[in-house]
Amino acid sequence: MSSGGILHHRVDGTGEPLLLLNGIAMTMAAWEPVAGPLARRFRVIRCDLRGQLGSPGPPPADLAGHVADVAALLEILDAAPAHVLATSFGALVAVMLAAGRPELIRSLILVAAADRIDRAMQEEVERWRAACREALSSGDRRHLVDVMHPAAFSEEFRRRHAAALAARRSRIQELPDRWLTDLDALMASIEHVDLRPELAAVRCPTLVVAARHDGFIPRERTEALAAAIPGARLTVLEGAGHAAVVEKPLTIVRLVESL
Repeated sequence: MSSGGILHHRVDGTGEPLLLLNGIAMTMAAWEPVAGPLARRFRVIRCDLRGQLGSPGPPPADLAGHVADVAALLEILDAAPAHVLATSFGALVAVMLAAGRPELIRSLILVAAADRIDRAMQEEVERWRAACREALSSGDRRHLVDVMHPAAFSEEFRRRHAAALAARRSRIQELPDRWLTDLDALMASIEHVDLRPELAAVRCPTLVVAARHDGFIPRERTEALAAAIPGARLTVLEGAGHAAVVEKPLTIVRLVESL
């Protein structure tokens, strides 16, 4: 565990533990439409990874630091082995945790995830990092939203939820500089991530969920992830973009309830 202390977290419900791991620009609050229904069956554990506002200390330089943080949280909460529902960045952490600490993990559901960060994804992350730095220098955070939203959300979701996304674009002005500097550091830590050497060591039941309209992760990267994890199943979530856990929360709930 990092010297910053235990991760900021919240626990709801009783039953088998279910850990939710955020995407890179998420906080645990974004899980509410998923966590609420699932808390009727599971002991739902949400957390902010280091660098995501709620948790203390700077983000680790690599995924291994996040893995250690999450492992420590599960141990402190006596919540192992846990089911893990993870998306995007959180899915990278979840895979490494399952490979390196298999005794902590009961099953994995990996949403909008990849086996590695390829060249096209690196270029997209570099665009996001440049937008972070521009937001810091100019004081206008809204450009970052304009850059990230087309990759994060499907076109249909952006059309149907235009007012809510516009409000989110305005609220980002209220976030502290620390959020931007930490987001930039989180992005830097994944630019050359390659999970392929770890995947054969993942032995728990695994469901990999591809988003039909993912604007960040190419389908072949998600398919390769599923193919390399022994026994993993692959399903495609229709009508959703990269932020599938936000766009289709009730569908995600049903997937978890099918465990």
